[in-house]
Amino acid sequence: MSSNYGYIDIILLAMIAGFIILRLRSILGRKTGHEDKFYSGFSEKKFEEFRKQQEVKFKKKNSNALEGQEKEQFIQGAEIAYETIITAFAKGDKKGLKNLLTPEMSSNFDLAITERNNKGIKSELTFVSMKESNLEKYEKIQNNIFATVKFVSDIISVKKDKNNNIVEGNPDRIKTVTDQWKFSKKESSNSPNWYLAEILSK
Repeated sequence: MSSNYGYIDIILLAMIAGFIILRLRSILGRKTGHEDKFYSGFSEKKFEEFRKQQEVKFKKKNSNALEGQEKEQFIQGAEIAYETIITAFAKGDKKGLKNLLTPEMSSNFDLAITERNNKGIKSELTFVSMKESNLEKYEKIQNNIFATVKFVSDIISVKKDKNNNIVEGNPDRIKTVTDQWKFSKKESSNSPNWYLAEILSK
């Protein structure tokens, strides 16, 4: 008989304990409807602020990486490279071009010079002046840095056949040309040298 009462006591205690646990859970775990709203709003606001801060830092690091003296030095170098490349191309100086071009561009220039020579065409070019040069775009793609520059220059350009007759251009006329060139270099490279990677327009 006493053992039966013992079992009943255990069952009653278990029921009471379960009841207390349920009550505590209902009270402590109860939501007012404001907690999630406050937490979510706070988190979203902070995240949005952080995202904007990182976006600004990213733009400064990438889009405006060339500023001040560094930008001026790059533009000066790009102008020298532009004059050297167009002059060397007109002369057919493949060796002089090689150190200024990417391998792909070097192959393209070599092919153009070879075709011109096979046709017996001689190109003469006089660089008169650089009227304008602007850094249009600066971007990083994987391990490569690309800088697009717009050049506006005055030149005198003439093409002659094998009999030295002028077939294109005027030796007495200065013409203004606009080019948009893309230069590239490896981000990991310690070399300050940039190479012509693409001619976007002419």
